[in-house]
Amino acid sequence: MGRVSGKVALVTGAALGIGRATALLLAREGARVVVADMKEKEGQATVAEIESAGGEALFVSLNVTVEADWEKAMAATLSRFGRLDIAVNNAGILYSGSVETTSLADWRRVQSVNLDGVFLGTRYAVEAMKPHGGGSIINLSSIEGLIGDPTLAAYNASKGGVRLFTKSAALHCARSGYKIRVNSIHPGYIWTPMVQGFTAETPDQVAARQKLIDLHPLGHLGEPDDIAYGIVFLASDESKFMTGSELVIDGGYTAQ
Repeated sequence: MGRVSGKVALVTGAALGIGRATALLLAREGARVVVADMKEKEGQATVAEIESAGGEALFVSLNVTVEADWEKAMAATLSRFGRLDIAVNNAGILYSGSVETTSLADWRRVQSVNLDGVFLGTRYAVEAMKPHGGGSIINLSSIEGLIGDPTLAAYNASKGGVRLFTKSAALHCARSGYKIRVNSIHPGYIWTPMVQGFTAETPDQVAARQKLIDLHPLGHLGEPDDIAYGIVFLASDESKFMTGSELVIDGGYTAQ
């Protein structure tokens, strides 16, 4: 307990899935948490769960593609808690389509959430962390930021972009002396509402889920907490010698 005690964390997409699990675990380990999402009802439920366990949390409405929303979210964070130590850029969308079937509009929509949102989150986090002597930024990429999939053209591009953008930001912060670390997390398929929605699009949902399971040598899909534990490690001082790195949590998917 207390691995991030005294720290303030902002988590995007914190109403559901990996973001929710991360917000709850960070709070359990002592952080005050800003729950950022477009889904207010579910986001407020995350806040309520944190508070009922004795933690402190704040919900902010945030569309990660809108810069004005980021300005308001950071202002609310600093007004309530006075600082920011941890930023988890988790919000993202999944879109299935090859290079031939993906429209330009869908391509841009995926990049705006998955890549532009991470850029804005990192930029505003750096600005907020600099005056307080450092921090940790964790950007959610994917196994699809490491390997290609013929049916995930836009998603591959966005998550690959997150991976290299993270390295650029990490080097900039390190060489500027900010004491801000920036790392990326690369989950395999995690059983979240996003992945559940992906399998729901198929005629045989049971077969679709089993197909995803079979991709992972460990023989099962991941759970949100599997990723949240990795995020807490990167958020804590336990990972103080890590920046510009990739933490792959994928059940062996990319070892093949």
